[in-house]
Amino acid sequence: MKKIENFEEIKASGEFDSLKPGGYVCTLMEAKDESDKEYLKVSFDVAEGEFADYYRNLYKAMNFWGGVFIRSYKEKALSMFKGFIKAVEESNPGYVWNWDESTLKGKKVGLILQEEEYVPTGGTHAGELRTRLIVQKVVNVETIKSGKFKVPELKKLDKYTAPTVQAQPATPQPVNISNDDLPFN
Repeated sequence: MKKIENFEEIKASGEFDSLKPGGYVCTLMEAKDESDKEYLKVSFDVAEGEFADYYRNLYKAMNFWGGVFIRSYKEKALSMFKGFIKAVEESNPGYVWNWDESTLKGKKVGLILQEEEYVPTGGTHAGELRTRLIVQKVVNVETIKSGKFKVPELKKLDKYTAPTVQAQPATPQPVNISNDDLPFN
């Protein structure tokens, strides 16, 4: 196996504090227009405080960027989209939305994160009840700094049925393996 450079400096999973539900001043890292679906896919990172650069550090450690939310601009979601744009404008003096999503990069905004339950459909945790953080609300930075927001409670799934576990045989069953089958000798 090739030696991984800077291996000693990499944090093992579980060695860093997890982001918690609450309000955060964040930086918008990127906004991509998914025009066929009529939404912006927005990447963000925490800009200040104890969890500054949280998603950047998570990406370095696990090659996964978790700071993403969607802002739909479909007709029935326009009031939420306008609230997002208003929060960005209020948080960045002099910035005026010009219908170019690339201008959102680097802008500050306040995000209120909520924990929600979900059930993954694939991977090692498929079928298990898990929790994750979602962007519950976008507000201006001053709302976060002043503490004038409420952290929402855990958003529970309406229904969840735990997967059934297949019974294991009471006694171990013999397995016929020859030395030729072993990957090492």
